[in-house]
Amino acid sequence: MIIADQVLHGRDAVLAATGRHPYALHSLWRDSEPRAYRRDGAVVWLLPPGQGPAAAAIGAAGPALEVCASLVADGVLTSGDRLNLPRFAPEEAAGRLAVADRADWYFLWTTTPPPRQPGEEQVVRLGEADHPALSALIDEAFPTTTSRPGDPGIVDWYGIRDGDRLVACGADRSRGDVGFLAGLAVAPAERGRGLGAALTAGMARALSARHGHVALGVYPTNVGAIRLYRRLGFTNTLHRTSVRLA
Repeated sequence: MIIADQVLHGRDAVLAATGRHPYALHSLWRDSEPRAYRRDGAVVWLLPPGQGPAAAAIGAAGPALEVCASLVADGVLTSGDRLNLPRFAPEEAAGRLAVADRADWYFLWTTTPPPRQPGEEQVVRLGEADHPALSALIDEAFPTTTSRPGDPGIVDWYGIRDGDRLVACGADRSRGDVGFLAGLAVAPAERGRGLGAALTAGMARALSARHGHVALGVYPTNVGAIRLYRRLGFTNTLHRTSVRLA
């Protein structure tokens, strides 16, 4: 059971408890009034439908898992819910949470604009008329991404054209107080030309002008992308584990 003195109410209280961590600033929409729980160095908050996973947390993994297990026992979290948690080993969930699937990833962020990149001036904002070209490029270059034209969580699309062909694209999923890059993709035949660096830098510069932080997510296995993001200034790292409850 969750005890009363661990309960936090409202976005301001959660941000204060997390030290206004960039991940919390990104996760918590500006008009949200979440309920949250603090235990032994962890803060866990619940999110309404349509605003991300069912719950998210930062801090110590063990206490975060304990809070989530209590929320499952209370029926607040249920089978199929997705949680974004501090990085934990699979065995740490044993006896606490029944997990259907999991993925480890990095939340990277920067507070400064990136260094200028060759070709960055080719990055343009895309419109609804570009959605068919976006869909075709994503199907070819990044078919597993969840960032797709028509997704209401996407603020804008950016891209690079070569003549009349769209050869690179990325989604602006900014929310809260953090600019967020997602779905970055380059046509397979065009890789190695620096388009990924130009796209990432151009988008990061545009979002940096509107937000105090710019962030993105990346899997640890994507070593080349991580190297690029570090070079562009995304040197702050939070280790994450996302799960779906069984």
